Amino acid sequence: MDIIQVKDKKFRISISEEQILAAVKRVASEINRDYEGKNPLLLGVLNGSFMFASDLMKEITVPCNISFVKMASYEGTTTTGKIREIIGINESLEGRHVIIVEDIVDTGYTMKRAVETLGTRNPASVQICTLLSKPANLKVDLDLKYVALDIPNDFMVGYGLDYDGFGRNYRDIYQIVEE
Repeated sequence: MDIIQVKDKKFRISISEEQILAAVKRVASEINRDYEGKNPLLLGVLNGSFMFASDLMKEITVPCNISFVKMASYEGTTTTGKIREIIGINESLEGRHVIIVEDIVDTGYTMKRAVETLGTRNPASVQICTLLSKPANLKVDLDLKYVALDIPNDFMVGYGLDYDGFGRNYRDIYQIVEE
């Protein structure tokens, strides 16, 4: 489908499933190289990263674990700038190499808060792995170690990304069509 409707908005295809999976494989190979012998903990940020985290785990060959945290800063199609931690981390991070797995880094506020929060738990390292990055919209200084794809500052749905909770189920990523 080239055009989809999610609630009251139209979206056109922007990134195909094939492009997404190729980018996921590339990022996984970088993680495999960098974490050889280190047993990293992948920390997926729900709800958006679940598809990316799943496909990424399938491509990672080094021993690793996965857990999830839920943080939110979006309402509708815009970021609120206010971050709420909804579900916390239950396992010990002391001495662990942590890779935060995010669906999209927009302003960077959510990731900055996540890195700061995790840093208080004495991990060996904390890195960010994101499916999508909006470099033109980044408002804070962040080291995005693993970026699958850079995108323009447009609102996207599909492959885990949503509009008011809808649209996550599409295999491709769609960009909003302004009318």
